[in-house]
Amino acid sequence: MPPRLRSVVPAITFVLVVAAAYGILRFKRSELVDFVVPRTAAVRFLAHEPLYRPEDGHYQYKYLPAFAAAMVPFTWVSTEVAQATWFTLTWAMAVAFVRLSLYALPDRRLSSRVLMWLTALLCGKFLFKELAFGQFNLPVGLLMVGAVIAAQQGRRLTSGVAVAAGVFVKPYALVWVPWLVRTIGWRALASFTLVMAAGLALPVVSYGWEGNLTLLHEWYRTVTETTRPNLLVADNVSFASMWAKWIGPGPQATNLALGSAVTAMAAGALVMLRRRQVAEPNFLEASYFGVLITLLSPQGWDYTLVLGLPGFMLLVDRWRDLSMAWRAIALAGFFLTSFTIFDLLGRTIYIRLVELSAVSVGAVLIAACLVRIRWKGLA
Repeated sequence: MPPRLRSVVPAITFVLVVAAAYGILRFKRSELVDFVVPRTAAVRFLAHEPLYRPEDGHYQYKYLPAFAAAMVPFTWVSTEVAQATWFTLTWAMAVAFVRLSLYALPDRRLSSRVLMWLTALLCGKFLFKELAFGQFNLPVGLLMVGAVIAAQQGRRLTSGVAVAAGVFVKPYALVWVPWLVRTIGWRALASFTLVMAAGLALPVVSYGWEGNLTLLHEWYRTVTETTRPNLLVADNVSFASMWAKWIGPGPQATNLALGSAVTAMAAGALVMLRRRQVAEPNFLEASYFGVLITLLSPQGWDYTLVLGLPGFMLLVDRWRDLSMAWRAIALAGFFLTSFTIFDLLGRTIYIRLVELSAVSVGAVLIAACLVRIRWKGLA
């Protein structure tokens, strides 16, 4: 094969695979349901209309107001073209997320090929849902890995900017702020604060100061009011959902969820306190909080675990360094999070595992394994 032709084969393959996947997806679905929500908000943003509307039901806009402004370019083309474009970008981001996680992984034990394929297998369920729904977790994942790489290279300001940008895509990126403050320092916090201030003020150009304050109030109302009805949804794997499914919604479940969240964050603090044991601590710490996001967010859907992809990769890479007991814990975590799939297990087993919040338990086990890796000074 001529060298010039060989150089374009990967690009051609990528285009064909994306086109085939999109064609199959659209055969089964009428639209990328989660992509349509912020695109609709962008249309409303341009028209100076309210963004947060209870009549939108389950598909209410729950992102911060500035994200509607960021979605404006997708209103310049038809809905169909916009969806196809986002699907292609999401596919490219999935590839980039895996590759950049591999690049950032310190002191790698396994070959890149083995790590990439095993990580893709374990996170395939989450990646598939991201693509099928037109979700926006992958941009957050890329920003998180970017923040880690910047921290590894001593570019603290860039880390702060990346985390702040992630918050405007998905507000639960705030979970990374403790890592940012504790491990990178005041410069990262300063850049984070400046970007946050600018982003929060951005909608003023369309709504004015008073209108922007109204939008922020409506955002808070929407997020809080839509939490309780979603606690018992099968795909919700947060601490709040886990306890609600186990003992029923109510004050006791809320208190237990809060206690679980505090414990998980305390474990994260312990992880950061022991960072001097390793040469490069940022990857594991950011990965731990990436897994934690799904558990801490009251509306943490199972596919949000795609943000834990670097953590899954790290755990696979350090597999041989773990004791037999911790390997068993990791295997249980992998199975419960990655393979609790209706088509794989069948209706009876799947429903029972959902009732037991199996994915939530699996995520806790994965997080515990990451804490163990730091405790042993393996990463």
